[in-house]
Amino acid sequence: MAGVDSGTRTSTGLRAIPASIWVLGFVSMFMDISSEMVHSLLPVFLVSGLGAGTLAVGIIEGVAEATASITKIFSGALSDFLGKRKFLAVAGYGLAAFTKPLFPLAPSLAWVVTARFVDRIGKGIRGAPRDALVADLAPAHLRGAAFGLRQSLDTVGAFAGPLLAVGFMLLTGDNFRTVFWIAVVPAFVALGLLMVGVSEPDRPRPQTAARVPIRFADVVGLHAAYWGIVVISGVLTLARFSEAFLVLRAQHAGLHAAYVPLVMVVMNIAYAVSSYPMGVLSDRMERPRLLAAGCVVLIISDLVLAYGTSVIHVMVGVVLWGLHMGMTQGSFAAMVTDVAPARLRGTAFGIFNLAGGLAMLVASVVAGALWQRYGPAATFVAGAAFAVMATLGLLCLRRRARDGP
Repeated sequence: MAGVDSGTRTSTGLRAIPASIWVLGFVSMFMDISSEMVHSLLPVFLVSGLGAGTLAVGIIEGVAEATASITKIFSGALSDFLGKRKFLAVAGYGLAAFTKPLFPLAPSLAWVVTARFVDRIGKGIRGAPRDALVADLAPAHLRGAAFGLRQSLDTVGAFAGPLLAVGFMLLTGDNFRTVFWIAVVPAFVALGLLMVGVSEPDRPRPQTAARVPIRFADVVGLHAAYWGIVVISGVLTLARFSEAFLVLRAQHAGLHAAYVPLVMVVMNIAYAVSSYPMGVLSDRMERPRLLAAGCVVLIISDLVLAYGTSVIHVMVGVVLWGLHMGMTQGSFAAMVTDVAPARLRGTAFGIFNLAGGLAMLVASVVAGALWQRYGPAATFVAGAAFAVMATLGLLCLRRRARDGP
């Protein structure tokens, strides 16, 4: 039931979410269509087309995500300093769009590494300012729903992209490069939508004429609860290494190269369907409790992926992986918003994403090394062990929040 404030009904539901948040969701959707058309095929292209090993795939994916996250801390803090988040979001989406042609042009592994690196810099530039912009635009009572909606639309793109990749692979006779060229189009659609469809709320500029965007005092001044969230999210990221390993696991189970993007379709359908309702649920219950449940789902997913013997088993594990993502990603973003001061939201999201990116680098390298030396089961069992650690951390955080300082 809607709340009441000073005799006025507080609007809830999808129609109460500001239009600019909807547009940001569609921007994410189109960019993800483009990115996932490329990334759902890239692990197989690297291994079968360019001769890379699983350790190399892990290093490439880990470095790419770490690059994005390192960039996010600076872009988030800069958006706080300038008071202009949309400008940085446009710069990031623009860089990603103009980088997409490098993938079909790549003649060697070095070109792919360069393209992936620059593309992730674009992601890093846009990520924290965009999340902070959602936080600025969302009414306080709809934060979980707003982040859940944006994530749901983002994830629609994340499953539409691989689905389109499958279709175009079949139409082009498994021509990776042609599919990569087609992926350029939705990237520029996303950029155009952002430029014309998002209105940024006015924010006061800092009164001091000159200060560095990131100050040590700002960082250490963030609440202890915030740092607890950062640490737990980092541990959980160690359990959730690059999704490239889901694609390779399906191929290992016998799925043909033209159909391996279906792994990302299945995962992202589960992710998209669950993100908004889980965001709404996180507004109505203790967020750490929901996150702990999401960790349990990831543990089950990892064990199914470790010991499953068929493509069907792999797909069950992939569905659970996507459900876990829907239960955790929007909730983590909402928790950061809950505990970070409004003037430091960009910085807070930047640090949060930096920790996640560094953890992703470690996780993906370790996952690739374990796979290469011991096989896929070892990779996913290690993921389950880290997920257990994250679950225990969330239960401690929940108990501390209930007991108070």
